[in-house]
Amino acid sequence: MNDAISPRQLDTRGLMCPEPVMLLHNAVRDIDNGELLEVLATDPSTQRDIPRFCSFLGHELVETSEEEGIFRYLIRKQTSALSG
Repeated sequence: MNDAISPRQLDTRGLMCPEPVMLLHNAVRDIDNGELLEVLATDPSTQRDIPRFCSFLGHELVETSEEEGIFRYLIRKQTSALSG
């Protein structure tokens, strides 16, 4: 697996609000600008919370999908004064 092509993955399945976004915040800090992070979640509130997180901190929400109750978000870290 090539890390330059494959996104890192954050699996928050089974966790409920606010844990997925809290873990996402930490995971974004650990990746480089421009790097992709794939988030998997089962909490329906992530459909609202993750797009808001990306918008607020200036990260790009590249893709979202849902299959069999699993929500998938592909996020590209962007340089932002708020992201720390």
